[in-house]
Amino acid sequence: MPAYWTEACRHLVKKDRVMKRLIPQFGDSHLQARGDAFSTLARSIVGQQISVKAAQTVWHRFEALPKKMTPANVLRLKVDDMRAAGLSARKVEYLVDLAIHFDAGTVHVKDWAAMDDEAIIAELVAIRGIGRWTAEMFLIFYLMRPNVLPLDDVGLITGISQNYFSGESVSRSDAREVAAAWSPYCSVATWYIWRSLDPLPVLGTPTGTEQI
Repeated sequence: MPAYWTEACRHLVKKDRVMKRLIPQFGDSHLQARGDAFSTLARSIVGQQISVKAAQTVWHRFEALPKKMTPANVLRLKVDDMRAAGLSARKVEYLVDLAIHFDAGTVHVKDWAAMDDEAIIAELVAIRGIGRWTAEMFLIFYLMRPNVLPLDDVGLITGISQNYFSGESVSRSDAREVAAAWSPYCSVATWYIWRSLDPLPVLGTPTGTEQI
């Protein structure tokens, strides 16, 4: 459990009527990190614009190609082998670019703890195939940053519509107004909004074509 989770729930229950109702429904459930940074981002690229099931199949095939999923090992893979695993030519390019950025140290993984969210997002979106939504999901699910508000996420917008506006359509500015009460724990509130739509652990979905 993130160190801030209990305090975040206390804050949200106090500040927001919907959170006061939602949070107790999910008991001790909380955000959990898994994997390493490179594999997490590689998997997000593999899963773009295909179903969850297809993404799992392709990932397992791709993951089996190197002895270990590291940037250097990915750079040694043959393009034909990557394509044979089910990856499109564009995704192969994206994965190679990701591996190059990690291998060259142009993403400052060891410095991320001291960097603010926007600085990390700026590093990540410089990699081909990673947009702001993917970067924000990475901040929430891997780095466990407490105050990320992914306004491009269709699940968040839908959940705010259903929980705060009786299902009426919601603009980004409407969502931002609702989230003003959530700060500095927007990530936690977003997670509970997602859970209100689907009680199973979720990763959200972007409003555009980018997927993680």
